[in-house]
Amino acid sequence: MRPYMTFCLLAFPLAASAAGDALTIYSSAQPGAIRPEQYRDGRGGAVPGYAVVRHLRGLTLEPGRNTVRFSDVAALIDPTTVSFESLTDPRGTRVLEQNFQFDLVNTQKLLEKYIDRTISVDQVRGSTVETFRGTLLSTAGGYVLRREDGSVQLLSSSAGVHLPELPGGLITRPTLVWDIVAAHGGKQKTRVSYQTGGITWWADYNLAYSEGANANACKLDVGAWVSILNRSGAGYDEAKLKLVAGDVQRAQPPGYASGNYPAARAVLESKVAGFAEKAFFEYHLYTLGRPTTLPDRSTKQIELFPVARGVPCEKTLVYYGLASGWRGFGPNPITDRNYGVQSNKKVDVYLSFMNSKRNNMGMPLPAGRVRVSKLDDADGTLEFIGEDSIDHTPKDERVLIKLGSAFDVVGERKQLAFHIDTSRRTMSEQIEVRLRNHKDQPVAVEVKENLYRWVNWAISEKTHAYRKEDARTVVFPLHVPANGEQVLRYTVDYSW
Repeated sequence: MRPYMTFCLLAFPLAASAAGDALTIYSSAQPGAIRPEQYRDGRGGAVPGYAVVRHLRGLTLEPGRNTVRFSDVAALIDPTTVSFESLTDPRGTRVLEQNFQFDLVNTQKLLEKYIDRTISVDQVRGSTVETFRGTLLSTAGGYVLRREDGSVQLLSSSAGVHLPELPGGLITRPTLVWDIVAAHGGKQKTRVSYQTGGITWWADYNLAYSEGANANACKLDVGAWVSILNRSGAGYDEAKLKLVAGDVQRAQPPGYASGNYPAARAVLESKVAGFAEKAFFEYHLYTLGRPTTLPDRSTKQIELFPVARGVPCEKTLVYYGLASGWRGFGPNPITDRNYGVQSNKKVDVYLSFMNSKRNNMGMPLPAGRVRVSKLDDADGTLEFIGEDSIDHTPKDERVLIKLGSAFDVVGERKQLAFHIDTSRRTMSEQIEVRLRNHKDQPVAVEVKENLYRWVNWAISEKTHAYRKEDARTVVFPLHVPANGEQVLRYTVDYSW
């Protein structure tokens, strides 16, 4: 039998790993879900995302069996995903066994290894330090020593402990260990791959708003960035970076929410080695055209695409008069006349634009947070005016952003009449909506109404035209004069 040959691969410093690191990041982060405190605090396992990490390393192997130790891995590695392969001799080099050792050294584990063994303890008493030597019996709440004369000494947990040596079986970093058999000895180029948690990415959009030719028209300068949060327990120096877009299914352990992990989508190829996009299976793959460094416990931002300037947009005011909590639909006709009569006074402000090439856009937009600012002509500064989040948006689709509520435009909704005939199984309701505009210029407001009482309905009387948005929603476009009021009334009949 060939003797067992051993080779130890020590952990490389970060700078030495630059030659062959590659990182493909997947994200399950909802837009805007990463709180700023998560950048600095919290555990990496709470970060909503994961990555596939690949290291290229050179090894010198002996013919026959070798033990290879590899410590240059992320602390949050999933050991079931580890793969080792030789690129030099893939047929002649194979792994017989692989192990992941994570019994990391710490104070408690060191002391537990010395239970029933002799140690020395320094205890401060007044202005002097007294040293006690004996057999360690316990570390619960302090140190319990049995001295040579058989007496038991109790010492506080703040005492200094001297250990004769580092006990075996403990390591300072998570370590992969392979039992490898090699047909030929010598230098080989190898690739180590695994998945790790504690890393994610998302998109951030910065929009600069400017007024257009009329009250509703506007223009936007749209900038976008990729934000990457790395709390995986490892840094990646000068690594090749890829981002994956699409709903990638992952099996979840019991007790975890199941479902897909929607990875963010990206972008347009840049002249300065930015991101390049291509179709990949049923997803999209986006590769950064230059290496980048991602230190552990850090956040990095990379430009997603160059700023798109002068994107035509439209400002829309929307009044949704139903108060919060009264917008659901029931399985049966809602015959309570008091249901849904509470009124909301806020008129919401939306921006929309078409993600098309003719509008200087036309690239897939990943889900992310959108922040909008407007130039203050008085001092030339951009002032924040609102933010929202968007879902993945393909090219040639409309983007809708809610900014907040209008200050000078208010609404009021009330029920004027209600009648129900249970024998004929019919009911009717008359609604009035009043919009008051305190601006010095007229405004256009879309009044959104849910016909929530039952699925069979018909509007029998109305003061303004409407469009049907879906089976239970209608929208009345209204124009409200400057410093004036507009009144909408309609009657809806239900039957079942």
